[in-house]
Amino acid sequence: MSMIPILAAVIFLTVIVIIMITFLGRSKGGGRGGKRAKGRDAILKNANKRLSQNPRDPEGLLALGDLYYQEEAWDKAYTNYLALVEMAGSSPTINEFEVNLRYATAAMKLGFTNEAYKGFSTARSLKSDNFEVNYNLGNLEFQRKNYERAIQLLQQARTQDPEHAPTLRCLGHSLFKIKKYKEAMSFIRKAIDIAPEDKESLYTLAECYFEVNQTEQALRIFGHLRPDPVMGPNACLFSGTINMNQHQYEKAIQDFEIGLRHQNIKPDILIELKYRAATAYLKQQEIGKALGHLKDIQAENPAYRDVSVLIGKYQELNANQNLQIFLMAPSADFVALCRKIVMTYYTRAKIKITNISVNKNEWADILAEVDTPKWSDVVMFRFIRTQGSIGELIVRDFHSHLKEVKAGKGICMAVGTFSDEAKRYTEARLIDLIEKEKLSAILNTVDARSARALPTKK
Repeated sequence: MSMIPILAAVIFLTVIVIIMITFLGRSKGGGRGGKRAKGRDAILKNANKRLSQNPRDPEGLLALGDLYYQEEAWDKAYTNYLALVEMAGSSPTINEFEVNLRYATAAMKLGFTNEAYKGFSTARSLKSDNFEVNYNLGNLEFQRKNYERAIQLLQQARTQDPEHAPTLRCLGHSLFKIKKYKEAMSFIRKAIDIAPEDKESLYTLAECYFEVNQTEQALRIFGHLRPDPVMGPNACLFSGTINMNQHQYEKAIQDFEIGLRHQNIKPDILIELKYRAATAYLKQQEIGKALGHLKDIQAENPAYRDVSVLIGKYQELNANQNLQIFLMAPSADFVALCRKIVMTYYTRAKIKITNISVNKNEWADILAEVDTPKWSDVVMFRFIRTQGSIGELIVRDFHSHLKEVKAGKGICMAVGTFSDEAKRYTEARLIDLIEKEKLSAILNTVDARSARALPTKK
């Protein structure tokens, strides 16, 4: 029990000491703040007094300029250093290099790039080995697209500070602009190691990999950037284009569609993503999805590339599945459709196909023995997949083939049209030319006719 009063006294004294220390600390801090405030007030008072007597007083301008520069009050610093720059050389108290450097820095902070360029250029003429001057001037030369000059200045800045990420970054981007991709990669990688959050540099690094034919590395980086809200749409466009070039259409579609899910996409990137997505869908014969993108583009920009032509062409295909097969399907599906046409071309006829040949997926020739109630003969059919005008040479080739196989008649079908020369060539020969309109009618009815021709099951 005797220890309780002692413990209470100790606790009481400890609390008193803590309160006193806290109070003294605050008093000292307030004193320092007060001294700073008094020091700032004194500078302002003294400088303004001198300037009221002489608005171009160097010491007054220097004092105010230094104060505002330290406080990063860039508009006020700029005004004071502009006056000092104009007076430089006329007063021994003005350090011409320093006032030009600070004038340029303040101008750059305010976005006055021309004034900043002038100030840094003057400063460099006075002192060429200053890191801050060389870096900033190099950066401004990059913005002006003077890439060779930017590289010279940034190389010098790099020798003074080899680990300065902005210098490495700007140097790498400058080298990329003049297509020195391998050198650019080296500096951009170093910059990213120091500042890994720099997504723009990461994107440029991927472009470098693409330019030096290291497409797998490029795709990995673009894939990493696809979700990024800023660089994502561009990365998706680039990645999808690479996959398109490699005939990886499903992957390309995935890239483009991820890009289109982003918000606030730049209009030119948005329209190109839709156009290339449509192109990829067409390669996959997904015409409906392609038309959706093409019509979106047409609503925004009717004159964009060949969008109107593609819509006109593929709307018809989308409505006619057999026409799609005839023009776009793999060779096996195309030949199967052609067989169906041959087998149903003549009504109440017995038809036996004896030979099929395909020429580089451009056309198919089918030889058939046809027996009708009125006549029997060997007939050669040629199905041409080429759109547009079919010339005389293809028809001549077809006629030569007819003679080789001793066919009595030839039927040449095309989605396009036959030239006048081709038509004249067939006038005295047993060759029928069937153009788009009639072929489309055949394609529209061939399935129904084929179904009727099937034998009835008992």
